[in-house]
Amino acid sequence: MNAPLILLTAGGTGGHLFPAEALANALKASGVRVALATDKRANAYAGSFPADEIVEIPSATPSGRSLPQMVKAALLLGRGTLKAASLIRAMKPAVVVGFGGYPTVPPVLAASFLKVPTVIHEANGVMGRANRLLARRATVIATGFAGIKGVPANVPGKTIHTGNPIRPAVLDAARQPYAGLDSDGKLRLLVVGGSQGARVMSDVVPPAVERLPADLRARVAITQQARGEDLDRVRAHYRRQGVQFEAEPFFKDLPHRLAEAGLVVSRSGASTVAELAVIGRPSILVPLPGSLDQDQAANAKTLGDLGAAIVCPQSDFTPERLAQEIQLFFQEPDRLTRAAAAAHSASITDAAERLAQAVLTLVPSNNNGKNP
Repeated sequence: MNAPLILLTAGGTGGHLFPAEALANALKASGVRVALATDKRANAYAGSFPADEIVEIPSATPSGRSLPQMVKAALLLGRGTLKAASLIRAMKPAVVVGFGGYPTVPPVLAASFLKVPTVIHEANGVMGRANRLLARRATVIATGFAGIKGVPANVPGKTIHTGNPIRPAVLDAARQPYAGLDSDGKLRLLVVGGSQGARVMSDVVPPAVERLPADLRARVAITQQARGEDLDRVRAHYRRQGVQFEAEPFFKDLPHRLAEAGLVVSRSGASTVAELAVIGRPSILVPLPGSLDQDQAANAKTLGDLGAAIVCPQSDFTPERLAQEIQLFFQEPDRLTRAAAAAHSASITDAAERLAQAVLTLVPSNNNGKNP
């Protein structure tokens, strides 16, 4: 007898793929098979995804500025839905799970048309547009944060709070206790910006460190993610200051570096906020501005309200403001320890297992690899 197949669908960025990866691990531990449907962008990151099969579905985001662009995107989504329907008929998944973003629309929409149970997971504090589009067709809506905004009124499906699934590498990193300042009084500063937000970190953090008094500047050790086009100027700036640093476009071992950090300066994507909570690290969060949904601002607020993070709008994120905040942490190191504890109080370490259980309850008891 074949084990049931669960089809996960995620795309676009690591923020969608990481929780899908965590769920895939939890589902496989329960003995079911897992497949991933994604788009061309995310397919480049999916090579190590723990799936028995990975398929590519055409997708597009209908948010262009011109009518022809929107029509083209809608047609591509329609073509993707037809392809997804064909794949679902062939693969016969017991449940289809979407993780937000328009690449999830065709598979989840096709599944609902074919009467296959569907779950959508909303990682952010405000439901995204793609998930809002799918919400009325979902059997279950799972949320990363309690009381998220933007859920359509009177959705017929069940809404549950599971938290945001966390990758095994993050759970491993969470075992490292928080040290605050190093034994020699150094502050390990981790600076990350995500795929859309690293430029402002390169513009603000190096001159902020330069503004610190010389004795404090000598006590900062910086690890910074910088875009390729900004890397040389970031490195040159720190070399001129004589600061201990490491700057790269990407860190494969980011969970380990989060655990090593005494303070994190970052955007506030849902996965980042969840990982800061699970590992338990204080942060200065700069939500990505300009979003129609303001999802990163809502995410950051969950840690800010607990005293786990300083939430700084980008309009206020200046070298002067950042230097002032870092200097205050040096003057009152207990604030770092208290913020780390507050962050950890918001952690949900078993979110993947909670979500897996919600998915598995939708598998019909007589399912053996056949459509419900």
